[in-house]
Amino acid sequence: MTKLAAGFCAWPRVDRLRPNRSCTSMARSLLAVAAALCLAACSHVQPAQQGARPLAGLQDWSARELPGKRATQYSLGQRAGQACVLAQAQESASLWRRQLTLLPQQVERLEFEWWIAGKQAMAADTDPDLDDAPARLVLAFEGDEARLSGRNRMLFELARVLTGESPPYATLMYVWDPRRTPETVVVNARTDRIRKIVVGNDAAGQWQSFRRDIAADFKKAFGEEPGRMVGAALMTDADNSPGRAEACYGSIRFVDQQANLLPGSLIF
Repeated sequence: MTKLAAGFCAWPRVDRLRPNRSCTSMARSLLAVAAALCLAACSHVQPAQQGARPLAGLQDWSARELPGKRATQYSLGQRAGQACVLAQAQESASLWRRQLTLLPQQVERLEFEWWIAGKQAMAADTDPDLDDAPARLVLAFEGDEARLSGRNRMLFELARVLTGESPPYATLMYVWDPRRTPETVVVNARTDRIRKIVVGNDAAGQWQSFRRDIAADFKKAFGEEPGRMVGAALMTDADNSPGRAEACYGSIRFVDQQANLLPGSLIF
């Protein structure tokens, strides 16, 4: 997720903070936090209606480009006979995202599915600035900022100054990564407010379905209970490899205890 903010590095306001290696590290950390704003900064978005018909809610999603990055292309498509949001990256990185307003106690489970092309560009993950993934489902959460470390509070405040927006308290990503074992939790090297859980590492060229307990996953990743969910995004990127990546995202279901679809669900 750090590279989402790489395009901001040329901003004079950041460069003037301290013209040395320490500034570069601080700027990268700040920019990683600022990048998470892409999830929550959705304007003029109306919530989806409960029990929406197929494809209802699609208009509530929109593309979000990243400064300094070529945009991944998102469109309606089909793979293996199933309709989906087709994401095609060519040395690119961007999101397709929407607002949410869901309390954790509302959501019994999250169900989603994706299809990953057989050959993917994968950057080495030993460097936090080199982090590509052909498929990610990203969730943003509110929380008590008083619990943040002093360093994170400073980063959040700087992000507000630079962007005019408040970053999500926490960002949780479900990712496909053939280099890691499923259920591995990875903490972003620049800010611990962004963490990912590997949910797939094989079965390329096939549809894969997942059922997740968001509250349990959040607690596993962050060690605390989640706050209100305020944003969701899809992200397919291949800007660091460099190369190509392709994924197709099927239905995304937020389901309550009575098995009803909650606002924000996308059904094909």
